[in-house]
Amino acid sequence: MSQIDNERHQKRQQKLKMQVDERIRQAQQERGLLIVLTGNGKGKSTSGFGTIARAVGHGQKAAVVQFIKGNWECGERDLLSMHGVKFAVMATGFTWETQNKEADQASAQTIWQQAKQMLADPSIDVVLLDELTYMISYHYLDLNEVITAIEQRPESMSVIITGRGAHRRLIDMADTVSEIQSRKHAFDNGLKARKGIDW
Repeated sequence: MSQIDNERHQKRQQKLKMQVDERIRQAQQERGLLIVLTGNGKGKSTSGFGTIARAVGHGQKAAVVQFIKGNWECGERDLLSMHGVKFAVMATGFTWETQNKEADQASAQTIWQQAKQMLADPSIDVVLLDELTYMISYHYLDLNEVITAIEQRPESMSVIITGRGAHRRLIDMADTVSEIQSRKHAFDNGLKARKGIDW
């Protein structure tokens, strides 16, 4: 790299640093966040669990509610529960497996009561509501009740919601929304889900 190119690069980086520093200076509000991870791509729950692991790594208290998950092995649950993360699991599996709407609704309501307790607990720093979006789109949970519980949580608590088709009202109230899109998926090409990668 020539001296002129190096100087130009340095000037661009200095300008960028000034812009970033100014944004950091202005971002002084501190409170818990509402994060929505949605879209039809792989990695929403994985991202949510990554944030839970990060919080635990910083000595924070975390809790996880798993909607639509069964009793099968879950690497994240196995690991994080050993580090004090409280789990509430709906344990009915996917709706196409149970094929019983009434039973699924009852299970959703039962697990939602545990979720509400977590959302009201001031000792918890972050709560992951994994696959919550399906409970709303299937009308297993009342959207207004979910929103109220999230709005009334302790100010310092962060909440992460995962799942496809997040309701517009959840997206509107969220601080951060990431939409994960699918370009390719191994399953579509006949590849089995892999332990440690997919579950």
